[in-house]
Amino acid sequence: MPLREHLLELRKRLFLAAIGLAVGAVAGWFLYEPVFELLQQPLLDTAAGRDGRVSVNFAGLASAFDMQIKVALFLGVIVSSPWWLYQLWAFITPGLTRREKRSAVGFLAASVPLFLAGAGLSAWTLPTAVKVLTDFTPEGASNFIDAQAYLSFVMRFVLAFGLAFVLPVVMVCINLVGLVRASTWARGWRWAVLLAFVFAAVMTPTPDAITMIVMALPICGLYFAALGVCVLHDRRADKRLAEAEHARGAEGLGGTGTSTGTADGTLAT
Repeated sequence: MPLREHLLELRKRLFLAAIGLAVGAVAGWFLYEPVFELLQQPLLDTAAGRDGRVSVNFAGLASAFDMQIKVALFLGVIVSSPWWLYQLWAFITPGLTRREKRSAVGFLAASVPLFLAGAGLSAWTLPTAVKVLTDFTPEGASNFIDAQAYLSFVMRFVLAFGLAFVLPVVMVCINLVGLVRASTWARGWRWAVLLAFVFAAVMTPTPDAITMIVMALPICGLYFAALGVCVLHDRRADKRLAEAEHARGAEGLGGTGTSTGTADGTLAT
């Protein structure tokens, strides 16, 4: 497509994704109370062990209202993840072949549960991160945590791991369209493992190495699983290319010949 049509398609997909996000945010608005209770539960558990000296603080008059909007948008991103992930693939698929479009459906089916799995894993480790960080509060002091700062921390924590779990699917998609071969991903596996552990160390601000390893190992496993899929795809693609070149070579040889004379004066080819 021309550049203008690409931009129009991008605008269409972004608009549809925004509509899905808005619908999810409306649902999140009505789920604010139970979700907020769930988000602040790690702090409440920590406060119980520190005589109530840890709590969420609403610093301004409109902070509670702003908090509810942010929680609604956060839930909108989670709830509408199948929809906006589909819009991403729908923007890519016009440039794919029929075979690749069928594979893209499988990528969409894989990316949604992977995103939710990453978000769920981060939510599982969130109480440990909150407890360790609040334990740095000196004995006898109180820790009134700003509600918006706490929510921003939780949102980055959950969404970052959700998107990190989707990256292997993007790896396979890039390989499928022929931009990057599996050998390139294979050469960079050491950097991938290093970045996975650095990412886990930054996103799980706890002093214990167990939490970091628990978060980094699934990312590394998904990377190598995506690498295996890329290797299988490249082998099939190379095999089809070799067969096509062999067929073209056979056709070229079959269409050429030389004429020689025989004893009776006829021509033989």
